[in-house]
Amino acid sequence: MQTIQRIFAATAVAGALLITPLGSAWAGDAETKAIVEHHLAAFGAGDMKDTLSDYTETSVIVTQGGELRGLEAIQGLFASLFAEFAKPGASFDLKLLSTANNVGYIVWSAETADNVYELGTDTYVIEDGKIAVQTLAIQAVPKK
Repeated sequence: MQTIQRIFAATAVAGALLITPLGSAWAGDAETKAIVEHHLAAFGAGDMKDTLSDYTETSVIVTQGGELRGLEAIQGLFASLFAEFAKPGASFDLKLLSTANNVGYIVWSAETADNVYELGTDTYVIEDGKIAVQTLAIQAVPKK
């Protein structure tokens, strides 16, 4: 898990530097920004409890493979991701983090021992301080 923490700590700094010139893009979006940043930090730390604290039992993650509804299904997704990103050599590059009102959006790429994630995007719809709906789309190439 320390590998994930180092990857996301470096990514958070790089992301902050990337976003800083946008300036007013964050104006009025403070809660959304804070929730997305918390989510990225919790995921980066490999902390399941903290990651799941961003969701509710009615939250939905929509992926190209289908919908995941509720905390149990969402936990299954993150358990798989944590296991993959904990392997040596994993890297994560946050290319964009943007918000508009209650919607957060990230663009990223990554590499793990198993896959090259050429492109990933997540959209977060925030309601009452939690992620109500998230979309996740990836273009990944297996290494094996």
